[in-house]
Amino acid sequence: MEDRKLTVRAVERALDILLCFTKENDDLSLTEIAAKISLHKSTVHRLLTTLEEKGFLMRNESTEKYRLGMRIWELSTHLPTLDEPAALLLPAMERLRDRLGETVSLYLRDDLERVRIQAVQSRQAIRRVAQIGARLPLSVGASSKVLAAYAPHEVQIRLLADPAWPETVDRSLYLEQLKEITRRGYATSFEEREPGAAAVAVPIVGRNGSVVAALSLSGPVSRLSRETLEEYAVILSENAAEMGLMMG
Repeated sequence: MEDRKLTVRAVERALDILLCFTKENDDLSLTEIAAKISLHKSTVHRLLTTLEEKGFLMRNESTEKYRLGMRIWELSTHLPTLDEPAALLLPAMERLRDRLGETVSLYLRDDLERVRIQAVQSRQAIRRVAQIGARLPLSVGASSKVLAAYAPHEVQIRLLADPAWPETVDRSLYLEQLKEITRRGYATSFEEREPGAAAVAVPIVGRNGSVVAALSLSGPVSRLSRETLEEYAVILSENAAEMGLMMG
């Protein structure tokens, strides 16, 4: 039993190492990785050696820094169901961006978080830049509230009980917002997550009748008033209905 615990702990630590690598931190040294996951450097070195041997990491011999290896890319090619909406809906998202002039994003719910799987950036000088792959909590933001509103009741209960729930968000008010979202079919947010940013989001309902994603439009509050977002919500809903017919 103790051996099993040690094995599982090693797997968890190896995964923690891989999760250290982001778009902002795409190459890291042994010391940096050890600091990020709070482990002794000797332990981290053994794990890094194994990950490198298996191809999940590669090491630059001149800088002695590590990067994600080709095996990560190989595995990603075996996930067509996750990548399909991002590729399938991209042309429609680009048309929506060109029509409304703001950044358009596509989100999936992953347990108690949302993940941006596609984004089409606004062409305006002052715009909101959306990073693909970003993970965000379900407690704040238009897309978060849409995905939470249409999530199973069990997910909502776990979400409200999450220790990471922000103190600034009132749970009772949040639940009332979710009910209102399911009634009117869209959510808005004003500087909930980022100062100066506003957004509107709608659900994308697949052919099977379940919500499969959230479609959002975001930009600066100087251009997106509450009245403007309500107008855009209608356009987003129309587009989301068309997108839903393309998905299972």
